Amino acid sequence: MLLRTQQTCSGHKVLIKHQRTCCIRQRVCCSQPTTQSWPEFPIVRTRISSRAQNRLRLGGKQLPATNNTNVAVQESLLEYICRGPLLTAAGISPQEVQQQLPVWQLLGQQLAKQLSFPHDDMTDVQKLRVYRYYLPVFFWIQRQLQQHRQAYGEQQAPPLVLGISAPQGCGKSTLVEQLEQLLTWLGITAASVSIDDFYLTNAEQTAVVAAHPDNRLLGVRGNAGTHDLALGAQTLQQLKGLKAAGHSVAVPRYDKSAFQGRGDRADPVTWPRISGPLQLVFFEGWMLGFSPVGEAAAAAVEQSLVEVNSRLGAYQEAWDNLVDSWLVIRIGDPQVS
Repeated sequence: MLLRTQQTCSGHKVLIKHQRTCCIRQRVCCSQPTTQSWPEFPIVRTRISSRAQNRLRLGGKQLPATNNTNVAVQESLLEYICRGPLLTAAGISPQEVQQQLPVWQLLGQQLAKQLSFPHDDMTDVQKLRVYRYYLPVFFWIQRQLQQHRQAYGEQQAPPLVLGISAPQGCGKSTLVEQLEQLLTWLGITAASVSIDDFYLTNAEQTAVVAAHPDNRLLGVRGNAGTHDLALGAQTLQQLKGLKAAGHSVAVPRYDKSAFQGRGDRADPVTWPRISGPLQLVFFEGWMLGFSPVGEAAAAAVEQSLVEVNSRLGAYQEAWDNLVDSWLVIRIGDPQVS
């Protein structure tokens, strides 16, 4: 059962609503209406010069020239991208897409390669995923990184912590995996952690079950009250301190297969080490950014929810305050057309 909550609107928060297509809204609460109307973008047709093709740089990486210089293909791709639903809220103008079209195309080719998609013969769903979902999010993240660095002026900026809040099973881990791989390809150092990495140990979870024998929501890992908040905060703070080479941080991992599927924290000797300097930390989880509701509202859903709801405030203090920017993915009701 998902805990019904309200999302705060503070910080650089973007809301992606997942149905068959996606849309991003800046600083939007979950209580906003679901119906959206999108403007028709004016498409300016232009040729991309071969000279521009040879000067492509992004993230400090000299990009190769795109293999496809067919003007008709590029114009079709430009129009397809600009009519996507994410551009406006991601702060990307059609003119910016036009100016950076070779970069979009090269990044699209790289994402297709990572995903084992045939770039020049992608299905409609594959093309939407690359050009209307992953890449708009990528360029939004790039802007967040630029603003983060500028905020520190001449001082060396710590890594940007990007909180990604999304329901279970909606593809957030795949999104993070592909964007992290793309950023690495561009020479931008990134790392990812999940709230799953910070589950209580098996012994600690067993103690929680014993203390709340009638609460089915605390009987299994996943809800508020089944995470090691101190371990998560310590890990995030250590990652934010990776500003220089020569330093590294061990990131906890959780073994969901241990104890016949009940799970346990993995042996620390198996934890991966992240080396500095680090520029971006993806921090993802289904309940990140959630705020507690009133006790009566929680009890109206289920009595077991009252205890879970009461623990959410500690998550805000321990974890949410360490997040610099927010990306919120929301699933549309499949019963609503």
